[in-house]
Formats: sequence, structure tokens, C-alpha cells
Amino acid sequence: QVQFVESGGGLVQPGGSLKLSCAASRSILTIDGMAWYRQVPGNERELVAVISRRDTTKYLDSVKGRFTISRDNAKNMVYLTMSGLKPEDTAVYYCNDLWEASKPGYDSWGEGTQVTVSS
Repeated sequence: QVQFVESGGGLVQPGGSLKLSCAASRSILTIDGMAWYRQVPGNERELVAVISRRDTTKYLDSVKGRFTISRDNAKNMVYLTMSGLKPEDTAVYYCNDLWEASKPGYDSWGEGTQVTVSS
């Protein structure tokens, strides 16, 4: 089972930018949907952005126009470029295989990377 390691989070002021990275333990060429999620303590994990093998993308309405998901299959990497950050974007961000993560009982998540938006 592929493992993911997220990085790039940090503390940023409102309106600032961050680029998150996700490194996969093996090739992601055969993974159709790669996704970024986020979670605030006490809340359900939320799907933020998805990218297909054909680079088709979809976004949570609240991040459209501010976040961009991308993938580099040659490097087994997925990225989330975030701009215009708002305090409500504060969360731990995770990446995963969209289809595997949607299966009941799926529990293979990385440690995530903390994004804190605050002045």
C-alpha cells in the first residue's frame, strides 16, 4: 500500500501563501485520483482538492480560485499551492489516493502538515 508524507505547512498571515508537498512511497502513475484533505480537531476530514491522471482538477467551493493542486508523476509528488489564505483554512492537511481513502475502514494516512493562518 502506498504511503504518503506531507510537508510544507507553517504559520502564515492572512492573505499569505504556502505550497504543500506530498511525497508518495511508490509510483503514482496508476493512481487516477490524488487528493488533498484537511481536518480541524473535532471535525470530519474534508476533501479540499482532487487531480486526475489527466490533470483534471476539482476543488472545494471555499478554496476555488485560491488553491491549485498539481502532480508530478515522474517524481511521485503531489502539490497544493495555496494563496489568499484565510484563518478558516487553518487545519492539518493530508494527501491520499482518493478512491482508496473513500473505502469504508480505510485508515492509511500520513501525519499531515499543519497550516495555521493567523495574524
